[in-house]
Amino acid sequence: MSHFKIGSRSIGPDAPPFIIAEMSGNHNQSLDQALRIVEAAAKAGAHALKLQTYTADTMTLDIAEGEFFIKDPNSLWAGTSLYALYQQAHTPWEWHAPIFERAKALGLLAFSTPFDETAVDFLETLDVPAYKIASFENTDIPLIRKVAATGKPMIISTGMASIAELDESVRAARAAGCKDLVLLKCTSTYPATPANSHIRTIPHLAGLFNCQVGLSDHTMGVGVSVAAVAMGATVIEKHFTLDRADGGVDASFSLEPAEMASLVVETERAWAGMGHVQYGATEAEQKSLQYRRSLYVVRDIAEGEAFSADNIRAIRPGLGLAPKHIDAVLGRKARHALKRGTALNWEVVG
Repeated sequence: MSHFKIGSRSIGPDAPPFIIAEMSGNHNQSLDQALRIVEAAAKAGAHALKLQTYTADTMTLDIAEGEFFIKDPNSLWAGTSLYALYQQAHTPWEWHAPIFERAKALGLLAFSTPFDETAVDFLETLDVPAYKIASFENTDIPLIRKVAATGKPMIISTGMASIAELDESVRAARAAGCKDLVLLKCTSTYPATPANSHIRTIPHLAGLFNCQVGLSDHTMGVGVSVAAVAMGATVIEKHFTLDRADGGVDASFSLEPAEMASLVVETERAWAGMGHVQYGATEAEQKSLQYRRSLYVVRDIAEGEAFSADNIRAIRPGLGLAPKHIDAVLGRKARHALKRGTALNWEVVG
């Protein structure tokens, strides 16, 4: 699986995890709020900010009954129509440019998830550095081909998709021109539970599709994301808000700024801690070897006196014979007098 770059950021196992703050609809239809979210994401250390590009009309029909109305009592959005939900959640297209400009000024990469071909055409006018395909669109082959044809890196969430569906989507992306691909393990429930996250799938995905892998994480907290890095995730995406108490379509399962800062720090620590297979003292541990136990004279010994449990013992530091040699030393005689605190060696053992 090849390393590549999104903007100036390297994506791959040899680089720290790429952390994406997903704004989604947490701006609550306020551009000022959206810009404050950008600023908070940059301050928290996220590497990228992501939007979603659609309108209610490009997503669904203005119908408030039947399958167009959310009745599931367990849904965060129960009691509203799909059209009303997307009206509330969408990011006005005229906001994209000022949001992207603010992100760029603060050192954040900024890109988006297009939900139809018109959104791709619009985002191309803003020269986004990458594209994200949402889980619910990962079987939309025409959209995947449209995005792949831009030649820019693609990130595809895998929520709900079978291996066969993913195979079709990846083949379509590759055939249409996608060279740089990330698949994100994703559980399409809001919020998701750790038990339903199944991050052991991450290395399996990498092996199946020979591409970079990551996690689109809808769980609360940062624990699952940190664990995902240990499973090989090179990209982590988390929904982000200034304050869950502000409300909004995604606020209840979004990270707040202090949590995002923790995510950035802890995923990088997890990545750094992976290292490689290592046994024996590392270079950094060499000085610590002296604090192992070894055999020392613990009571003055006269020349010719036998070594016994009373006059030698395994103590720190480790400059004498290893403790495993004590049975070979006990009962033998000192070649010359030894003072208390002398490190034992074979030259003094008769």
